[in-house]
Amino acid sequence: MDHRRPGRPGPAGPRRRSGSASTTDRGGDVSADEERRLARVALTWLAEPGTRAVHRLVERLGPVATLDLLLDGGSPDGWLHTTVAARSAAGDARAVAAEALDRAERLGARLVTPDDEEWPARVAGLATLHLPDVTRRVDGETAPPLCFWVRGSWPLGEALERSVAVVGARAATSYGQHVATELGYGLAERDWTVVSGGAFGIDAAAHRGALNAGGLTVSVLACGLDRPYPMGNAALFDRIADTGLLVSEWPPGAEPLRPRFLIRNRVIAGGTLGTVVVEASARSGATQTARRAIYTNRVAMVVPGPVTSAMSVGAHELLREFPAKARLVTGVAHVLEEVGRIGADLAPLARGPQRPADGLDDDARSLLEALPRRGAMGVDRLASRAGVDVRTALRKLSLLEELSMVVRRDDGYALAPPAKPKREKPATAATETDASD
Repeated sequence: MDHRRPGRPGPAGPRRRSGSASTTDRGGDVSADEERRLARVALTWLAEPGTRAVHRLVERLGPVATLDLLLDGGSPDGWLHTTVAARSAAGDARAVAAEALDRAERLGARLVTPDDEEWPARVAGLATLHLPDVTRRVDGETAPPLCFWVRGSWPLGEALERSVAVVGARAATSYGQHVATELGYGLAERDWTVVSGGAFGIDAAAHRGALNAGGLTVSVLACGLDRPYPMGNAALFDRIADTGLLVSEWPPGAEPLRPRFLIRNRVIAGGTLGTVVVEASARSGATQTARRAIYTNRVAMVVPGPVTSAMSVGAHELLREFPAKARLVTGVAHVLEEVGRIGADLAPLARGPQRPADGLDDDARSLLEALPRRGAMGVDRLASRAGVDVRTALRKLSLLEELSMVVRRDDGYALAPPAKPKREKPATAATETDASD
């Protein structure tokens, strides 16, 4: 089955940047466009992605002037000044950026910036992300990205246009992996992009579910595209790159340092329409992704789990901490109701199996309940037992008889015997001959 979005020709090569000028070799002069791109890479190397002071300077001065200002020691922030000085001591920022671009080209990856057609506009909403009670720098530096490194043929913005993040515990239970796989498969089957972080457990299960459905999945990494983490998922990452996208804010060669996973999580939350937490322990990074989604005005969804499972403690706490914003979901239908089109993607109400008596009115139901499980009962006694008058009892009993729910006997009315399954008649010689003709 083809699960491509309507009107799409399917994956194609990377789109050319609109209005980009031709460039010469990086050893010589470069165009203004290439200089801006180089500056964005250099700024990401000098300061970690999401640094608000850098983002504000780029918004006001542009990337090239911001890079010049920081390299000249003009940082308005003392911490940023120290960081830039320390990084600069390890090499020339522009030379490092040029090497990163060359390395990405050899890898078959590309750089995507806000000047490109495929830039995902939704990540601009991270400018409003401010987490309460910030005690760590990594929780305060939540500005929009300066650039992305992308491996895969789909245009990044188009891939994230209809996307849902599915995240959770690395040490997932079989229950959690089953749910994540079903969510990934069901969302991809309905032409939604499944976004996650590529980790063991819930992330990997969601990616595989989407891949098995023939759909689109995006893995947002906390390291360079040439060294995706964890290495145990290397084959999975190759599959994702072949049919979906690998995305990172860090240049090739960057290591998967612990703080970078939290920095990465803001992109998963802010770049999608909603985030589903399948399983999460009390200190799981998945709960941090959900919090970032909530404070970026995205939809946060939580799959409930057993109250005895340590892998559901964090998920349940999200429901308690954000009763008005964290939505409980149990499957694809609930997720689509939260992130889909208003009035068009409502989940059906959960109902038990339909029973023959469900359509009866109160009087008919009372008479049916008043009948003995065995034997028959006269109309007068039955009407008294059901609390209805005899005339009403006769009328409703006739209805129940037509519905084959009761039978009339000489001594009154009784419950109809359960219907026996029909047996197929053995084929006669004539019918066997006819079937073979």
